[in-house]
Amino acid sequence: MLHYFTGLDFYLAEGGLKEAVEDLKRLDFSQRLQVLKAIDKVSSNPFPQTEGGYGKPLGNRDSTKLAGYLKIKLKKLGLRVVYKLVMENDVMRVIIISARADDEVYLMAQKRTDK
Repeated sequence: MLHYFTGLDFYLAEGGLKEAVEDLKRLDFSQRLQVLKAIDKVSSNPFPQTEGGYGKPLGNRDSTKLAGYLKIKLKKLGLRVVYKLVMENDVMRVIIISARADDEVYLMAQKRTDK
């Protein structure tokens, strides 16, 4: 697991937010492994489902403005991964890894994107 975690740590540091690395570290080992597998799967085709990819598009709501961002749903774990596909370098920029908890994960994602 250390190899994968180190690789993702580097990947997130290069393409994502440092907070996402901390989100991942807060998960227990089995959750972390499942999140890594999901990110790995989606990274093979991170485009929105409307373009044949695995990403589920987010939109603008009353409380959040996340149009252009995508999510990965891990239903059994109750977790969401919010990411943005950066077309310039084909980077999957991970914004947050957190429990769904109503819309809290999306509110936190909004705060992180506003920085």
